[in-house]
Amino acid sequence: MSAELRALISTAPLAHVTTLNVDGGPHVSVVWIGTDGDDIVSAHMMRNQKVRNLTRDPRAVLSMQAPPQPGVFLAEHAVVYAHARVTEGGAWDLLDALAKLYVAPDSTFPAPKRDGGYIIRYAIERVAGVGAWAAGGD
Repeated sequence: MSAELRALISTAPLAHVTTLNVDGGPHVSVVWIGTDGDDIVSAHMMRNQKVRNLTRDPRAVLSMQAPPQPGVFLAEHAVVYAHARVTEGGAWDLLDALAKLYVAPDSTFPAPKRDGGYIIRYAIERVAGVGAWAAGGD
């Protein structure tokens, strides 16, 4: 993961995650993301559609917009093509850590603390978009 992409993710952008449904159609949802080593990570308390899709087919695309810059015509954004790995457990702890970025520094994830859930690790294959993190455009 480039330093530029890591810096973008540290700004807590909402990420649009696209996975593939059983029929091959796209499924898109918005998630909080963080980093762990060179992977992007997200957490999910339930075995929702994106978790089921990525368990079956690990291909994923995440898109996120950079914070706006006054006077910039085309908004900087990253499009990350990745292979995902779903693991069980640890979701609440990751969501609680991300809440401190996405909600407020003193925030606690509002769901009752419990074990379980799922963490998705996105291994980056290619990055496109507009910005210093882009490897060659869309």
